[in-house]
Amino acid sequence: MIEWLQNWYRDQCDGNWEHNYGIVISTIDNPGWDVKVDLSYTSTEIEDKKWKLIEETESNWVGFKVCENKFEGSGDFSKLGLILSIFRDLVEKGEVDERFILSNMTSSSMGT
Repeated sequence: MIEWLQNWYRDQCDGNWEHNYGIVISTIDNPGWDVKVDLSYTSTEIEDKKWKLIEETESNWVGFKVCENKFEGSGDFSKLGLILSIFRDLVEKGEVDERFILSNMTSSSMGT
């Protein structure tokens, strides 16, 4: 997943884009992760998608949206990989299968 993200980022860099846009991965105090990707001036076009929250428990959740060429995804401390996978599916397919998310929610919550 990290290699895919690195390659996607590399493909967007043109000497200008990377100075004003890019990827931000940060932590939130729930605890969890927040991922923002600015798609402006890239070859990636994703339809706007309203905030979609999938929450099994207060400590097992993930959500995402696309608005005005910006992807935003958040999730609990175990969901960074899932957030990046959601972004990849949106880039490659334009959509994400909720069954994929749910199956990864269950498997990533093991041991939490």
